[in-house]
Amino acid sequence: MDEEKLNKAEELTEVTDKEELGQLDLNQEPKKSFDFKNKFSGLSKKKKIIAVIVIIAVIAVAVKAFSGTKSKNTESQSSTYTMATATKTNIIESLTATGTLEPADKYTVTTLVRGDVLSDYFEEGDIVEKDQILYELDSSDTKTSIERAELSASSAQRNYQTAVKDLDNLNVKSKVAGTVTEVLVEVGDNVSAGQEIAKVRDDSVMTIELPFPADEADTFYAGQSATVTLYGSFETLSGNVVSVSGATQVAAGNMIVKNVKISVNNPGAISNEQLATAEVGSSGSTQSGKFTYKENRSIYAEVSGEVVAIVNDEGATVSNGSTIVRLESDNVTNSVQSASDSVKDAQLNLDNQYDTLDNYTIKSPIEGTVIEKLVKEGDTIDDNSAKLCTIYDLSYLKMTMNIDELDIKKVSVGQEVTITADAISGKTFTGKVTKINMAGTTTNGVTTYPVEVQIEGGDDLLPGMNVSAEIIVSQANDVVAIPVGAVVRGDMVLVKTGAKTSDDPSIPEGYEYVPVETGISNDEFVEIKSGINDGDEIAYIFSSSSDMMMYGPGGGMVMVG
Repeated sequence: MDEEKLNKAEELTEVTDKEELGQLDLNQEPKKSFDFKNKFSGLSKKKKIIAVIVIIAVIAVAVKAFSGTKSKNTESQSSTYTMATATKTNIIESLTATGTLEPADKYTVTTLVRGDVLSDYFEEGDIVEKDQILYELDSSDTKTSIERAELSASSAQRNYQTAVKDLDNLNVKSKVAGTVTEVLVEVGDNVSAGQEIAKVRDDSVMTIELPFPADEADTFYAGQSATVTLYGSFETLSGNVVSVSGATQVAAGNMIVKNVKISVNNPGAISNEQLATAEVGSSGSTQSGKFTYKENRSIYAEVSGEVVAIVNDEGATVSNGSTIVRLESDNVTNSVQSASDSVKDAQLNLDNQYDTLDNYTIKSPIEGTVIEKLVKEGDTIDDNSAKLCTIYDLSYLKMTMNIDELDIKKVSVGQEVTITADAISGKTFTGKVTKINMAGTTTNGVTTYPVEVQIEGGDDLLPGMNVSAEIIVSQANDVVAIPVGAVVRGDMVLVKTGAKTSDDPSIPEGYEYVPVETGISNDEFVEIKSGINDGDEIAYIFSSSSDMMMYGPGGGMVMVG
């Protein structure tokens, strides 16, 4: 009886040990339960009582034995370990995300003006070119406004030119070349428009008009040589015929004469008071006459102002356009500025009107396909921000992957992306990373960065489809790998050595922690570069939670889900 009780207790202890170590043989046939009904049916009352006593005793011994074993195992091993074997495999590390497909570009065409739609040049579904005319609206009112604006701009320009001329006229200039014979104002004087300012004389060439017998004068011609004799000194000067009068006059003695104008270069001493006679060929003038200056001009102020400088005083030799006196006038200066501002305002208004006119011809901003047409010929647009149509550029599609801050450095422009669509089963598409936005978004303490992915050649794909994207960031083929949960802090792994080498009661017998060098990892496995060989047996504490904390390459903490 005692031996039988002991055997049953040992059986229970053995089962418990196996369960504690995670080594229970699940294929072993379960022991049949004790059938009280069948066993007791053939016994007498006395024997039944004895049997019950025996069973109770056996159970008591077993419970006691089980309690002792359980206590012992708790002391020696506080955790349940999962056994595994290091195996060569391929490891792929990738980043995944979901998103919605968008066109390469999209544009909702709106209007900035109101009016009747005179014509449209497309239909929904048409492919349109950039700058292609889509609509023409009634612009008659704007064209009238443009005409008014053009008139205003022209008037403003004329006023400005007048003001600028007045500004220039503050410099009182000589109208001829010659000598300043007189300045009639002084610095500080206030002069009015039309006031005489100075006199300028050109005496470099003198002319004299003399009568000659008409029949002889008729033979004279312009440029013909003449000899001029000065009265009093009888000095002779060479000259030339300038002109012959067409009218005749009756001179003293009833002589019929014509006036002949002769010019001579002034040697410097001839004035307009000098008398002289002349001969042309063999014909002489019938009487003497006085010389006249080539120019003897008074200079007048054309605007009002204050004299601030005498630039060329009496006796100065000036050319045509030389400044004699300089004036100042705040009125003139202000008028120029005001006229300039008016020109700018008028031109700006005109430009705005032209821009407004352009708005009545609505063009496509992009090349693409018309997805939606909201307005047609004959419609009236009452809202100057109304939507007219929507255009998609379908040359390619794109999506946005939101990548965690821990992984964003693994992504680079040009990386290949594998795309799958919920609506298209059994088919994959290829994309590439085209843009990485460095403006991250933080939600609940986690920062993600938008990564734009471009998909070309996906004829079956449509904007708005939900897709999944995967970027393979690293890959290792035929490498030694173990479950990610087997690597603990400090890159240590519990490896079977065959002998008890640790005094830690929580470590299974025959196992010890060894350091390893890790490589890439994914949700399941981590690459072991050194420290463990293919076929080595390991043990680790397995967590059944959906999110398990592990230590990745270099001891970095990784969430596995």
